[in-house]
Amino acid sequence: MLLLLVFTPAFGQPLSDKTGLVTRFDVETSGHSYEVKTVSNFDVLDHEFNKDEKRLTIFINSSLENNLGEIIIPKILLGGNFTFYLNDLEIVPKVKSNERISFITLNFTGVGNNTIDIFATEALVGVKEIPEAIDIPSSNGGGCLIATATFGSELAPQVQQLRELRDNTLLQTESGIAFMESFNDFYYSFSPMIADYERENPFFKETIKITITPLLFSLSTLNHVEFDSEQSVMGYGIGIIALNVMMYLGLPIIGIVSLRKIL
Repeated sequence: MLLLLVFTPAFGQPLSDKTGLVTRFDVETSGHSYEVKTVSNFDVLDHEFNKDEKRLTIFINSSLENNLGEIIIPKILLGGNFTFYLNDLEIVPKVKSNERISFITLNFTGVGNNTIDIFATEALVGVKEIPEAIDIPSSNGGGCLIATATFGSELAPQVQQLRELRDNTLLQTESGIAFMESFNDFYYSFSPMIADYERENPFFKETIKITITPLLFSLSTLNHVEFDSEQSVMGYGIGIIALNVMMYLGLPIIGIVSLRKIL
């Protein structure tokens, strides 16, 4: 939100009443917020901050031909040496600094929209980045239907293991969320029918139990590893998929080939 107040600069002589309006805006970056102030006879429309380029861009609109402005920037946001551009042309305004802020005085001509780019040699020095929270979708209604029907209860240890893996591990990362969204579309297209048939046919239920036991064992290994990055989730996920492909496809194929050689 932009606030307009009467402001007296910390350096030099105060601006005239005509130019003494302050605009305050917050620069949000790395999980922190930093207030930047301008004192000017032009309007601040918007701003943009790029921490990688160490750049603050201020979009303004000038209603007067002769423009005067002062910009106060926290040194923790941008510091060191500055380079300035007005509409992509380099300018050399006056810069004064103390331990906390840099005080920049601009004087230029031109009516209409203008863009001020401020580049620094330092940005966010000593600031610890706070990672953005991942929006985790609710898991309500997402039951482990086949495992529940196989082991007889949602409270069965095998079912709880699957839930904990999903909720406490996979859904804590963006790649895990993307995987679960795709997996659920596939899984719930057939799992209700299999779960219903398990309840009607004890022999089929035992067959499913034998079939999914190797899968549950392979997934249980994920409870003993640390997922500290998106890359680790991808790596362990690919490893588990490869292990199950070997168990469910590779071993039967090897067995069939060996049996044919014996016969």
